[in-house]
Amino acid sequence: QCNLTGWWENDLGSRMHVSAVDSQGNFSGEYHTAVSSAQKPIKPSPLVGSQHLDEDGQCTFGFTVNWKKFSDSTAVFVGQCFARDNGEEVLQTSWLLREKVDSQNDDWKATR
Repeated sequence: QCNLTGWWENDLGSRMHVSAVDSQGNFSGEYHTAVSSAQKPIKPSPLVGSQHLDEDGQCTFGFTVNWKKFSDSTAVFVGQCFARDNGEEVLQTSWLLREKVDSQNDDWKATR
């Protein structure tokens, strides 16, 4: 059974902490990114999300990170938690990052 509560780290050294998952699958926490193109110093950023509570434990989830403390951007992550035979839990995710642009004409370059 995958449990999102706790600390997670990705291949680039970014870390997130999920405080708790409630009975409806909602959760919150902090994301500590290790990578950024922002000019300001990186700071921990709030995240909110939802987990699909699944009986086999290999749940899907999604969360949003608001980088408001150091950047004018927002990221969304979607993924699935996999419980390996040895008990290790692994999150596989994809993400989109939306950066603020100055005009609608620049919209084409705002999302990675």
